[in-house]
Amino acid sequence: MKIKIKKQVLYQVVPLILVFFFLYHNAIAKLISDWSIDPNFSHGFLIPFVALYMVWYKQNEIAQVSCESSKTGLFVIIFGMLVHIAGNIGAELFLMRFSMIITLSGIIIYYYGFKMFRQVLVPVAYLIMMIPIPSILWNKIAFPLQLFSASISSQAISLLGIPIFREGNILHLANTSLEVIDACSGLRSLTSLLALTAAFAFLAPLSTFKKWILFLSAIPIAVAVNVIRLTITGAMAAWISPDTAKGFLHDISGLIIFGAALILVYIVFTVEMKIEKIKG
Repeated sequence: MKIKIKKQVLYQVVPLILVFFFLYHNAIAKLISDWSIDPNFSHGFLIPFVALYMVWYKQNEIAQVSCESSKTGLFVIIFGMLVHIAGNIGAELFLMRFSMIITLSGIIIYYYGFKMFRQVLVPVAYLIMMIPIPSILWNKIAFPLQLFSASISSQAISLLGIPIFREGNILHLANTSLEVIDACSGLRSLTSLLALTAAFAFLAPLSTFKKWILFLSAIPIAVAVNVIRLTITGAMAAWISPDTAKGFLHDISGLIIFGAALILVYIVFTVEMKIEKIKG
């Protein structure tokens, strides 16, 4: 896509971009650091590049949109910066990071107008996926998931004929006890699967309604495959040895199960495509 940029617009955009990075460089640096050290959000490295690909994917539609600068964008930019300042004063990282998306939205609206912003709304909103969930919210979601996964997997293990007793998020077997910790809650795989499925749904040749179905299907799929993983882990610990529930086999099972989740998402997509063809 060839875009002609007037020099005067370029002279306006470049300083604003520099100011943007000057204002947010600390937040961006800390964000990158969190991606590096927190495996729950390591997928954040990919999100900006996927968002750029989404914009490139829609280049033909974007090229047809007339650019109509809107001064409303200035108010959005100011609001975004105020949110950043408030987050900085309150040491609230999520607000500081989320304000980047608000400010970026204001820049797009100010220079290119609301019609252009509507075209890139999904890629811009997709950037939310790169922001780590606040700990207070993460814990409120993770712990109930731990209990739910432990409950369902204990029932599944019992159906396999293995004696088991569940105490909260701890599974007591005859030869060992397995604790369904935060990393085993399934929330990590859920966040990663949602990020991947969101991009897939955006690119999929489906109606808007079916795109949402595809995207939301990641939630039950992620929960289900995590329960399967816990069930397999418990069965291996009972039938083989407790050591098989730890170390390499435990880690590699996570990758295998996540791959299975991706396959299930693709199956949902295939079914939706077939339904759309039948209706069409």
